[in-house]
Amino acid sequence: MSNLLRHSLSKFTFSPNGTPTGREKVTPKHKHLRPFQCVLTQDNRSIAVKNGNDSLVICRVVNGMWQTSGGWGRIDRDDAVDAMLKYADAGLTTFDLADIYGPAEDLYGIFIDRVRRERPPELLEQVRGLTKWVPPPVKMTSSYVRDSINVSRKRMDVESLDMLQFHWWDYSNPGYLDALKHLTDLKEEGKIKTVALTNFDTERLQIILENEIPVVSNQVQHSLVDMRPQQRMAELCQHTGVKLITYGTVMGGLLSEKFLDTNISIPFAGPAINTPSLQKYKRMVDAWGGWSLFQGLLRTLKQVASKHGVSIATVGVKYILDQPAVAGSMVGVRLGLAEHIQDTNAIFSLVLDEDDMNSIREATAKGKDLLKVIGDCGDEYRRA
Repeated sequence: MSNLLRHSLSKFTFSPNGTPTGREKVTPKHKHLRPFQCVLTQDNRSIAVKNGNDSLVICRVVNGMWQTSGGWGRIDRDDAVDAMLKYADAGLTTFDLADIYGPAEDLYGIFIDRVRRERPPELLEQVRGLTKWVPPPVKMTSSYVRDSINVSRKRMDVESLDMLQFHWWDYSNPGYLDALKHLTDLKEEGKIKTVALTNFDTERLQIILENEIPVVSNQVQHSLVDMRPQQRMAELCQHTGVKLITYGTVMGGLLSEKFLDTNISIPFAGPAINTPSLQKYKRMVDAWGGWSLFQGLLRTLKQVASKHGVSIATVGVKYILDQPAVAGSMVGVRLGLAEHIQDTNAIFSLVLDEDDMNSIREATAKGKDLLKVIGDCGDEYRRA
């Protein structure tokens, strides 16, 4: 399944006019949906996502742990946990992981045990582990869901999961509603603090909310190249209060000085596209408009970054964090192999002015509308 996550766009089919096959436009109906709450804390580093009595404070920049699943270099367990502690000590206290991300949940379990033993209680209270459950398309019985969640609880060494983000491969199988109802039951039992989604489209999010499933967020791909969430999804989210947690925001590292003014079409002439994330988001660049157009976007971002004394990636993340309905954005971490703590923390103090926003908006508008090319959020992973 992790391979499907890695190579999804290359397997997606399109109609001759660029519209995804098997998809019809859906007009959201909001009248039966209940509002949720998402409250910024006094500092701009964290945000409280609330739904009824459910509440979870997360850091607005999330440490993404997809990179532990293989393909980015060998991860040493002790070095990885040391790096997690370093991120947490720097105030970057929220980690995103999944049951299918190799040892990610196990690393979190070792990490949280060390936080309990080696750090003050105040830090333990701030640390969050947002995991995902990506089940196969089998019958979603109560016992199956419970057993699966218990595996994550054991691996992560927690009594209650901070957030369980649910993924579903095939919308033609309505079992996702059964699974979410069972997850809600587990939340009521205290085994999960908040129920959330990942890679669901607007139509299905609406159906889930109309079934009174108390989801607090939907994790979706969102970057300066992929602005799909700001269309149909954002409209529904703004009405209901469901928030977005974004991934792919720095496009696996493509949004960086490393790829500025490069020609990757000539072998060995530019940086290698040699990790699963770089390969995935290079395909997004191709769908959006190609490498030459992407270079224009990078040059615009570099001008803004130089003006503020920050990096291209910092500007890219801040722009997305400032978009409607976005609660947090993910920055992938190669634990023990590379570190971007300084650039990441710079996001919180960066303020993009109107000129910055307009120039970035103009550069992104030159590309194709990926909603028309690929479909709604998450459609790159499935066909309806």
